Amino acid sequence: MKPVDPQTLPGSEERTMLRDSVRGFLETQWPPAGAVERARDLAAVVALCDGLAAQGMAALGATPEEGGLRELVVLMEELGRAGAPSVLYGAALANLAIAPLAAADAVAARLLDRVQGGHARLAFSFGELDPDPQAATLAWQESGLEGTLRFVEAADVATDLLLATPDGFACVDLAHPGVTVTAARALGADGGFELTLADVPADSIALDEARLQDLRLVAAVLLLARAHGAARRAFEMAVDYAKERRQFGQPIGRFQAVQHKLANNLIALEGVRLTLEHAAESRDFGREDWPYFAHAAIAFGGPALRQAALETQHAFGAIGYAEEHEAPRHFRRAHLDTLRLGGARLARAELGAALLDRAGARVPEYDLGPAGNAFRDEVRAWLATNWSGERKRAFDAKPFHDREFDPSFARDMGRTGWLGLAWPKAFGGQARTPLEQIGFVEVMERAEAPRFGASVQANALMMFGTPEQQARYLPEILRGEVMHGMGYSEPDAGSDLASMRTSAVLDGDQWVINGQKIWTTTYWGQYMFLAARTNREAKPQHAGISMFIVPMDTPGITVKPATTMYDGGFANIFYDDVRIPRENIVGPVDGGWKVLTDALANERGTIGGGIVLKVAHGFDCLCRELREHPALREDALVRDRIGQLAAEIEVGRRLMIHCAELATSGTTPPEMGAISKVFSGELMERYGEAALELLGTRAALSQHAPGALANGRFEQQLRHSLMWVISIGTNEIQRSLIAQRGLGLPR
Repeated sequence: MKPVDPQTLPGSEERTMLRDSVRGFLETQWPPAGAVERARDLAAVVALCDGLAAQGMAALGATPEEGGLRELVVLMEELGRAGAPSVLYGAALANLAIAPLAAADAVAARLLDRVQGGHARLAFSFGELDPDPQAATLAWQESGLEGTLRFVEAADVATDLLLATPDGFACVDLAHPGVTVTAARALGADGGFELTLADVPADSIALDEARLQDLRLVAAVLLLARAHGAARRAFEMAVDYAKERRQFGQPIGRFQAVQHKLANNLIALEGVRLTLEHAAESRDFGREDWPYFAHAAIAFGGPALRQAALETQHAFGAIGYAEEHEAPRHFRRAHLDTLRLGGARLARAELGAALLDRAGARVPEYDLGPAGNAFRDEVRAWLATNWSGERKRAFDAKPFHDREFDPSFARDMGRTGWLGLAWPKAFGGQARTPLEQIGFVEVMERAEAPRFGASVQANALMMFGTPEQQARYLPEILRGEVMHGMGYSEPDAGSDLASMRTSAVLDGDQWVINGQKIWTTTYWGQYMFLAARTNREAKPQHAGISMFIVPMDTPGITVKPATTMYDGGFANIFYDDVRIPRENIVGPVDGGWKVLTDALANERGTIGGGIVLKVAHGFDCLCRELREHPALREDALVRDRIGQLAAEIEVGRRLMIHCAELATSGTTPPEMGAISKVFSGELMERYGEAALELLGTRAALSQHAPGALANGRFEQQLRHSLMWVISIGTNEIQRSLIAQRGLGLPR
């Protein structure tokens, strides 16, 4: 495909207007009440088709400037949402496929003129090119077409059929006496039509094989979009129902089980939405990787939408069984559309082939824009000089607990200024865009560079620190000279920080700290960013917490390290009459809750992206190992699993990009950061389990064990993944946040 200048195409504002226009039209012309009965009224369906054509919808896709795949996705989503017959599916495919041929092909020109003018209603079939072998049985006779077509939409109201053939298209007049149209019941309701053709003549339109394959993928994306619209509508209704339906004296949306079920659905639906949008954008922009992204959307979207449809029915309970309710029609749409054209199974196979059949294949890099791409290349070049050769080999040979941090590397990084990548320039930072930051983290993960910096603490200092604190602590963080640990978890206060017992009492010009912190990872740093209670009488309890910077060489601190199950380390730290200067408090007295949560909120908005980039790099390494073993590489189940992981990685990456885009325009809402973190953290676990299952027992051997595969990389990543579903707020807490902040469910 040829690259396209995005500036010449419709923008997001035009798509918002399109969505509003279509939704408004359908709310009046195809309201939910009576939609089932109306769908059986041929005159009503014809009127709907004519009305949409009069709105210009039958011409979408004919020219990129008027609308491409992104606009057609919007249209199909709205048709799915309304439960309306998708009488424009065939028109959309015709516009995309044959509009470029119309100038030189009279048959194509005549058909498009009739369709776009509302004088023809088009049914479409891929015939024997459909991946489903049951979709068509055809024979070409001298007098015309013979055979059967199944799963054809809108054949009862269509005037013409556009049938894909190995050489292009056959155009069939459905009024011909040799055409028999029979309704087919599917999932207990209307499910398309079977067409029997007996000596039916057809006009031909030539189209090459590559464009036919591209069109089939476009069709699958459009069907996924319609299924997404239906599933999203049913989900929104279920959320509203959970706010109103009362059991045991309270709304069912207050029960944690219901909240987490609906939070899971929102995560899945956002994944479908974002991968769909990216696939459509990639095709509209003429990117070579568009098939990869489309297959990823389909591979994830099919199972995700069907599961969301099931969970929606669970939330509704018995009321959702009634056929007069909207939910059943959306359930059917989500299932039928995601099974068509090979569905997720074929998409996973295509992704598996893309990653396992070509040497050096890996997850495609994103276009991060001119600045992001250039900075990514700059960082990659710097690492090739400063983190390679013997230096990196010596570092990689160390045990994992010695590979978490490298002081000399941190100081080298400090000289680049990149430790202040996102900092405002007023604090010595570079104020890089979120996309530049993503490029930086991506390259660092691929290079397997050690950690550095103190982002949470630096954020807190920039937001709440005094000028003196900022002048003292920020420059040394920026130079890579110091590390700050985080001290907030306690034996009785993990996610529930309001239960914190560690105390800080002001004694003259010093704070006296007593208490215990657990699970502290960067216990070896020069400072601890410590949360302590300064007011035991405060209501609510979290109002009495303050934040402090505690030098770790202060008398009274006892550190008892422990080895983690991922070969890292954390410590129990005891503070016994530890005295620090009065000026070491960060933010106001009793105002530490806001200091901590605001600093962590910024981290939560980006942590999911950091996790998924770790997964993407590990996944590339897994695919490289599989390519080295033909028996594994060719195994159909292995390829299917790789395809599924590739699709889920795309969801994680799109959530990452979405959070970055939100940050660019303001602040990432906490629920979006939580969605990204939950999905990516659990993806890391699934990837780790899959790597061991696919590679076998040797992959379970740890670093330095005889015969350990890839220096123990794969098994260590599985063990390490457990930390990410707990760190920065457990995923269970995050799901409650998603439900309450993102869906408005009651606390």
